[in-house]
Amino acid sequence: MSPVRAEKIPAAQSADAAPSVDAAPASQPSPSQTLSRGIQALEILAAAERPLTIAELAGALHVHRSVAYRILRTLEDHSLLVRDDSGRVQPGPGLAVLARGVSRDLQTASLPELSQLANTWNMTAFIAVWDHQDCVTLVTVEPRHSGATLAQHPGTRHPVTAGAPGIAIQSSMTPKEWSELAPKLPYRPEAAEARRLGYAASHDEVIAGLSSLAAPIRVPGGKPAAIAVVYIRLDQDPDTVGAALAASAARIEAQLG
Repeated sequence: MSPVRAEKIPAAQSADAAPSVDAAPASQPSPSQTLSRGIQALEILAAAERPLTIAELAGALHVHRSVAYRILRTLEDHSLLVRDDSGRVQPGPGLAVLARGVSRDLQTASLPELSQLANTWNMTAFIAVWDHQDCVTLVTVEPRHSGATLAQHPGTRHPVTAGAPGIAIQSSMTPKEWSELAPKLPYRPEAAEARRLGYAASHDEVIAGLSSLAAPIRVPGGKPAAIAVVYIRLDQDPDTVGAALAASAARIEAQLG
C-alpha cells in the first residue's frame, strides 16, 4: 500500500483569476496534447494532499498559466474539478460518477465479499487491478467495528512487482504468459508458491511495517485482479485467512463468469 505518486509541485503562488490573454503562448496545442494535459491535471490533483492554485497546477504541468486556466475551465464545466473560495482547485464530484463505471461488474461482485472479509478478520479488504506497471486499488472496505484500521483508498497504487496483490496477479499466469503480457517486468519466484497455495503473502515490501495477503481473481476478457487484506499484526493463522481470500476470489469469479 502506498500513496499515489505526484509530480513535484512548485511553491504556492497567487491564485487569482484567469491570466491575461496577451501572455498566452503563440501556438495552440494539438487536441490530443490538450486531452493528455487534462488527464495529467486530474492525476496531479488526485495525488495532491491539498487543493492547488492555478499557478501550482501550471508548474506541475510545465505549461503557462493561461494554458492551465483553459484546461481548468473545461474540466470544471464537466464537474471533474472544483474551485474553492480562494480559487484553489481540487477533484470534483464528476470523478465519482466516472469511477462508478470502472470495472462495474467486478465492483458489484466483490463488495459483499470485501465486507465479509473485513468484518470477519477485522482488517481492511480491497480489490487491486493491474494497470500497466502498477497495482491500483479499485474498491475498499474497512471493518465496521474497529478502533484503528489501515486505510487503503481507491486509486492508491504501487508497483505490480511488489506486494501480495501483484504476486497474486502474477500467480494466475505462467511465467511464459506473464512475459508475453509484461515483457519488461520480472516474474517473481514467489508467484509459483502463491499458485500452489492459492494466495500470496508479502511483508514490508510496499510500506515498512505493513503486510498483506491476496488471492488472484481471473476476470473474463480482462486482466487478472486480486482480492487482498492489509494489516500490521496478524492474530490469525495466515493459511486460514489466505484460504478465505481464495474462497472469496472463487465466488467472485463465479459471478463474473
